Amino acid sequence: MASIDFKHAPYGDLALISMRGCEDISAKVDYYLKNWRGIDSESDESFVISANCPRFGTGEAKAVLNHTARGLDVYIICDCFNYNVTYKMYGKTVPMSPDDHFQDLKRVIAALGGKARRITVIMPMLYEGRQHRRTARESMDCAMALQELVAMGVKNIITFDAHDPRVNNAIPLEGFDNVQATYQMIKALLKTVPDIKLDRDHTMIVSPDEGGMGRCIYYSSVLGLELGMFYKRRNYSVIVNGRNPIEAHEFLGNDIKGKDLILVDDMISSGESMLDIAAKLKEKGAARIFVFSTFGLFVEGLEKFDEYYKNGLIDKVFTTNLIFQPEELLNREWYCSVNMSKYIALIVETLNYDNSISSLLDPVDRIKKIMAKYNQG
Repeated sequence: MASIDFKHAPYGDLALISMRGCEDISAKVDYYLKNWRGIDSESDESFVISANCPRFGTGEAKAVLNHTARGLDVYIICDCFNYNVTYKMYGKTVPMSPDDHFQDLKRVIAALGGKARRITVIMPMLYEGRQHRRTARESMDCAMALQELVAMGVKNIITFDAHDPRVNNAIPLEGFDNVQATYQMIKALLKTVPDIKLDRDHTMIVSPDEGGMGRCIYYSSVLGLELGMFYKRRNYSVIVNGRNPIEAHEFLGNDIKGKDLILVDDMISSGESMLDIAAKLKEKGAARIFVFSTFGLFVEGLEKFDEYYKNGLIDKVFTTNLIFQPEELLNREWYCSVNMSKYIALIVETLNYDNSISSLLDPVDRIKKIMAKYNQG
């Protein structure tokens, strides 16, 4: 018996709220939504409604919503890792921390006053996502943050490439979607490096640690490539900067000599371990090395990457525009930005009509199509 093909109307009037630092990506999402709904892109009409969080001289803040919220299906886009946003406190300019961004997000939700029909938070890099489990007497910040949002009335939380998606167990009765950038990464690679051969004889997927094996297995499966892995040997008797220092990286996998390698991870923090792995792979005879990372934080600057690129140890680094990208990064020869704006717009458009996003969460068919097209030249 065939199932009914339900035709859904919009859940409510669509509204986007851009938190500070997300203006660029929100404008791009707005552009696609207007285009799909037949609104002239040059007109003043916009799905983005105005909300801001002014500060007092002490650094305290409040949220002000400059539009009615009643009956709206609201999507709040928030980048908790945009350090380029600042505010004044006691006359000093202070960069916003992830905690500041998260507090402002809660302020905006409070300003909606329970009048919105539904609230969805799009938080590409999950706030405190690396503190996802308890191993000692320590706080469970990510779980508490998710529960706070749900308690304030948020119905759906959409994030990208969560460090550990099992953190959604903290809110089992509310919506939590973990979206991957796999398709966009592959598409960007094929466009940027047209001579790459994605077959078992020429290219291999490598995971920089055991924790990232899940996403690497996915790449390996959909592309039909071999898989290798590094594991981190740590010194568990010492804590440096809040973590056990890595003593060495050990490789497990087949011979990589002469092959192009794709290193896949969820984020580049300092990039130290990723670059160390790239150097070791070059020692083993790797040809070109491409780095896929959903989030490029580069917390210790870009100079080390410049050095490794100059010495031929890395060839390209791909990260998304889901978090803030400084101009100096975008201008680097070794860097490629992967645009996710259209993907976010597609998710918002689908959810606003209360349709399933299953096909968006698992892009195997789209990857197969682009690979078939690529193989045909």
